Amino acid sequence: MAETATERANAAGRRRLTLTGALRQVWEHVLFYGLLFLFGLMSLAWSLTAALIGPLLPRRFAGPLGRLAIKTGFRLYLGTLRACGVLKTDLSALDGLKGDGGLLICPNHPSILDAVLLISHLPDVVCIAKAKVYDNLFLGGGARMAGYIRNDAPNSLVKLAAQQVRAGHHLLIFPEGTRTERAPVNALKGGFALIAKTAEAPVQAVFIDSNTNFLGKGWPLFRKPEFPLVYTVRLGRRFDPVTDMRGLVAELEHHYRSEL
Repeated sequence: MAETATERANAAGRRRLTLTGALRQVWEHVLFYGLLFLFGLMSLAWSLTAALIGPLLPRRFAGPLGRLAIKTGFRLYLGTLRACGVLKTDLSALDGLKGDGGLLICPNHPSILDAVLLISHLPDVVCIAKAKVYDNLFLGGGARMAGYIRNDAPNSLVKLAAQQVRAGHHLLIFPEGTRTERAPVNALKGGFALIAKTAEAPVQAVFIDSNTNFLGKGWPLFRKPEFPLVYTVRLGRRFDPVTDMRGLVAELEHHYRSEL
């Protein structure tokens, strides 16, 4: 039976859609790897610069300048992702924390991107960084200049973190201790509660919601996700300074599980 004009048009339309889909996939892969390269390049450039100038500056100048540089770099990078159409974010809830100094900020931890999202939107926040970050060519120089706290010495970690909180800084710490392995949240570690007790500081719960598991536990760095990536940040309960550390850990974990 002869092919009708309608059938030919439909077949041509399907071929065009297939070709368009294939071209889009190629473009998204090029864009994804290009943006990863850009992040690595930006991180390396600042890490090397910070490693050179950080030791030459007084500590009272080096720390704030280092934190401002990291925040600005993360904001620029996230802005680039949004401009390219691969990222959508709503971080406006964090505006409610501006002016609230001497505070532990405790988010859930679904992805490596969590720290980038939060640091980009918080003023002068201090982080607790893994030792491998301090020793990393791409991140170490910036982390040291910013005064981020190395996490491989528990006693000094608690002391330094409490000092930063008492000085009026936000302290970003992930109570799960690592990225979430089993939804909605891992069993919480007690380090944040010890810091909060030592500093006599409140704890602010923060919830990060996303439509993707990109860069979650077990996600390979070079595996492309589906775009756009969507992240929303919500503020949870603020826990007053406590003396009962176990009670605080249990309450915060229950709060996570009930909200996520």
